Amino acid sequence: MIDSHSFQSRRVAFHTLGCKLNFSESSDMARRLAQVGFERVGFDDVADVYVINTCTVTEEANKKCRQMIGRCIRLNADALVVVTGCFAQLQADKILQMPGVGLVLGGNQKDRIVEQIQIGLEKRGERRIVSSEILKDRHFVGSYSSGDRTRSFLKIQDGCDYFCSYCTIPMARGLSRSGTVAETVDMARRAAADGAREIVLTGVNIGDFGRHQGETFLQLIEALENVEGVSRYRISSIEPNLLTDEVIRHCSTPGSKFMPHFHIPLQSGSDSMLRLMRRRYDTALYADKVSMVKSLMPDCFIGVDVIVGVNGETEEMFEETRAFLESVDVTQLHVFTYSERPGTRALDIKPVVPVPERHRRNAVLHELSEAKRIAFYKAHESAEAKVLVESTVRDGFHVGFTENYVRVEVPATPAEVNTIVPVRLGRLSTDGLTLSSTRI
Repeated sequence: MIDSHSFQSRRVAFHTLGCKLNFSESSDMARRLAQVGFERVGFDDVADVYVINTCTVTEEANKKCRQMIGRCIRLNADALVVVTGCFAQLQADKILQMPGVGLVLGGNQKDRIVEQIQIGLEKRGERRIVSSEILKDRHFVGSYSSGDRTRSFLKIQDGCDYFCSYCTIPMARGLSRSGTVAETVDMARRAAADGAREIVLTGVNIGDFGRHQGETFLQLIEALENVEGVSRYRISSIEPNLLTDEVIRHCSTPGSKFMPHFHIPLQSGSDSMLRLMRRRYDTALYADKVSMVKSLMPDCFIGVDVIVGVNGETEEMFEETRAFLESVDVTQLHVFTYSERPGTRALDIKPVVPVPERHRRNAVLHELSEAKRIAFYKAHESAEAKVLVESTVRDGFHVGFTENYVRVEVPATPAEVNTIVPVRLGRLSTDGLTLSSTRI
């Protein structure tokens, strides 16, 4: 039984690495701990418990986890250090060997954090792993982020059935699963009650939502339209083969709360490389999806994930990717440099791309990305838009985003944070990161 009295005046700090999904789950764990008396403090503060929610997409993410563990020990050598998330699921034994770690909590054990921290505090000095075989887990725990009143990350799905050759996600998060439409809508209402005006739907493979319950992603977004208090929705990332024409049409419907903003992973613009990656589409399908989005929503912001330097990617394949990305009307590239992941099929693929060449390819696509994004921003100079004002302040101005995700400096007062204001967009800033604006 949970003894909440034992947690009174206890302090907990969180550090979250990786994706929006992790931020959603960190918020859920923090709320569970707050309900039994924990005070949440900053990660640079002295705390009784430090929770590190990890990512393992790249070796750099693993390195950051180790650095955060060291910081915890320097802040309070007597604290209980809890490591959870994807890195914890995949390499629990290695993490437990790191000095200072008291509890390794598997990726599907986050909803048990209160009871496990209670045990950890009672048995101080005992180092434990609490995990299970995640590929057999069909249990789904929804969550949403809070703390930033303007935007909430709503976890609608977890896991993946795809087993792409370079990816460890199924081993770290299990197979695809989700809640029902009704359960997810209820969670969106809770996020709205906590002050979120904008909700970002997140998960590992969100287009797969509802498959095991006989429901669909389209049914979910139709139901979410009716949640009071939410002004905007964004779709964090959706596979091109699961971005149906019906979903695109729904988002383009006048009056829809779904913003003209998609994030559509590509990973490679070479069909040969896509086959090596075991992706479930080709460049023709991808181009068709982008074309349909742009035909219905000409001002839509389209973000793209690309991985460079994966085993097997020849110079010719990379050039195909660069040329393809130049040809499609997308807005911004999120470029990842490949790093080998234990247990993946990609390790058996040749040739291996030298690390310096991987970084060169990243730089090439990063330059292309900046050119595309800046051109998109400049095309909106002098346009009218509606901006959701955020609490971030830049040179005396608040920062916010338009419907189609253009970052804007807004002349607003603190009282207008978390409100939507009409503006006329101005010039691009000298650093190229925002547009200026004037109130209408």
